[in-house]
Amino acid sequence: MGAGFKIAIYCIVFLYGIVIGSFLNVCIYRIPLGQSLSKQRSHCMTCGYQLRWFDLIPLFSWLFLRGKCRKCGAKISAQYPIVEAANGLLYVLIFAVHGFGDVTALVESILYCLMVSALLALSVIDFRTFIIPFGFNVFIFCLGAVNLGYRIFFTERPDILLYILGIFVTSIIAGIMYFCKAMGGGDVKLLAASGFLLGWKLSLLSFLVGCIIGAIIHPIRMKVSKEGRTLAMGPYLSAGILFAALWGNRFIDWYMEFTGLDKLFNG
Repeated sequence: MGAGFKIAIYCIVFLYGIVIGSFLNVCIYRIPLGQSLSKQRSHCMTCGYQLRWFDLIPLFSWLFLRGKCRKCGAKISAQYPIVEAANGLLYVLIFAVHGFGDVTALVESILYCLMVSALLALSVIDFRTFIIPFGFNVFIFCLGAVNLGYRIFFTERPDILLYILGIFVTSIIAGIMYFCKAMGGGDVKLLAASGFLLGWKLSLLSFLVGCIIGAIIHPIRMKVSKEGRTLAMGPYLSAGILFAALWGNRFIDWYMEFTGLDKLFNG
């Protein structure tokens, strides 16, 4: 596969990513308010101006308008282009890591792209409201069902138990933390849903990585930004899930070899 063809594919993936990122902004704003995602047209939050199609081109409209409403000149939050660009770049990263050379890699890349979109949206919402909307966890769980169905019907010797156990391994640990008031119920459901998609090994890794990231970053935010002790775990768990999805298997193989555990388990 030539370099030019790969670049073209990545450009298409990025464009798809920013388009979906534009929809994520709608979800981030409307879901916490209980508003419909489809019945209400996009509009300026200040003057109510209903945006035209040329005001809704992902990323580029914000840049062309210099971050201001076309009618009243009110500032448009930088969140919009940041979320769109981040979603597009993450899509490219996922395809760069997992590839699209065969059907299994392509399916995995698509499922992970959809997962990362859900993670991005729920992270912003959880960061602001300390709530992970249940619908995102259902969506990720459905991605896990699609992944398992694909592996059962289109691959040889699928490790079904790997994904079934993924629902329970980390969510049980998180459930204990929930009853100890150390984690929210939405975090438990997120770990169960993502575990079904990733499998128990990557799920456990994502949980550990997310906790480490939270333990490092949140105290810094408490000191620098005067944040309270209440911790929104969604963004940190999402970072751990993303790490596991991208490099988890390689990290586990390296760790097993580095510690000599691979020889122990392989006899």
